[in-house]
Amino acid sequence: MLLAKIRIAGIGRCRTYGTERGLRPVPVLPDANIETFRNEAFLPALPVLLPRSTFGNLPAVQKWFERDDEKGAPVTLNRSYLSGFGSTIVPLEISSNHQFNRIEQSFSFFLECVQSSQSRHQSRPNRYFSAYVPGARAIKKTATSNDFFSAAAITPPTAKIYLAQAPIYDLPQALRDDLPTPELVLKAGKGDVYDSSIWLGQAPTYTPLHRDPNPNLFVQLAGTKVVRLFKPDAGRAVFAKVQEKIGGSASATLRGEEMMQGAEKQALEQEVWGSSEVSLTSAYETIVERGGGLFIPKGWWHSIKGVGTGMTGSVNWWFR
Repeated sequence: MLLAKIRIAGIGRCRTYGTERGLRPVPVLPDANIETFRNEAFLPALPVLLPRSTFGNLPAVQKWFERDDEKGAPVTLNRSYLSGFGSTIVPLEISSNHQFNRIEQSFSFFLECVQSSQSRHQSRPNRYFSAYVPGARAIKKTATSNDFFSAAAITPPTAKIYLAQAPIYDLPQALRDDLPTPELVLKAGKGDVYDSSIWLGQAPTYTPLHRDPNPNLFVQLAGTKVVRLFKPDAGRAVFAKVQEKIGGSASATLRGEEMMQGAEKQALEQEVWGSSEVSLTSAYETIVERGGGLFIPKGWWHSIKGVGTGMTGSVNWWFR
């Protein structure tokens, strides 16, 4: 890691931040005051980190996750609390062997999948998840069969499950109360929230390069995520380069499942995370940890990786 110091127009009091060699660090605001945020980030449309643990008091940070007393132990979900909301339907992304599928299932299904994959003493595949194959049909459970999904054979689990972009307003009120909208979102701009989502999954997690149509406050509830960002023009150039490389014609505005699988996913990941040319010229990088927040301006391209072990959890608010 290289310690670098950077000054971006509008950020008058930058701090030292560690990043990979050649990548530009995202500056950290000196405080989380609304006027500071508005004048040094929101109005000039510049990415910034909020001071460490600015959002550490969000109820979800304390209530949704458990941390073992053992030093370095991975974060886990607080099942005793979250299982009370098991009937809630949530969107899930399931990837396996370069295949990808989005489904809607109960929150209890997600919790059982996570528990299964975290278990160190499992004698047989989990009846729901280990046998899951994207595209397989659900079959009725019988007295002689505990397999929820049909599959040709039971193999060692390779699928990964990610509760991704679940709207906060679709959650039960108690969970919504755990994620109150920050004052920065309510008071820095026009005061209206375009949308908001939660993201829960076991590291490593990955979100491909994309851009948002509204400013975005991204907050880490648990675990650690690394974010790479590009100015609008630079990100558009990276996207165009990837489309040319794979012979694609995807829209930069309307992104679908093509960015989550196949040639586009691999080419995007290589260009953003594995290309020394990109790393040395146009990419910004930052790390967001538990209780931390990142402001991503409208139109800035970004790709996000959950790193380490154990659970990662994030929430974001898109606002005007």
